[in-house]
Amino acid sequence: MLAASADAADSLLAQARGLMFRRSIPNDYALVFRFDGATSRSLHMLFVPFAIDALWLVDGEVTKRKRLRPWVGLGRGEADTIVELPAGAADGVDVGDRVEFRP
Repeated sequence: MLAASADAADSLLAQARGLMFRRSIPNDYALVFRFDGATSRSLHMLFVPFAIDALWLVDGEVTKRKRLRPWVGLGRGEADTIVELPAGAADGVDVGDRVEFRP
């Protein structure tokens, strides 16, 4: 299990804000971005003062995993879903692995 609790960034505002301006996130937390289709999607760490692990998914399959550094991290990958997790939470996840979301 990657996270015990998750929030969905469903609105355009929530997606634009992401984790910006938060001081930290819990160790068992995920922020999930769902999009209408798979295409190249980018993340930035502007105004995020802590490192995160990011997963880019297409149909539940990991297409990219990257640790993003505070303030200056950038990442881009093919995705219809992006999951942001605390740094280290995705250490055992590899490209090709499947990620499931359960209520």
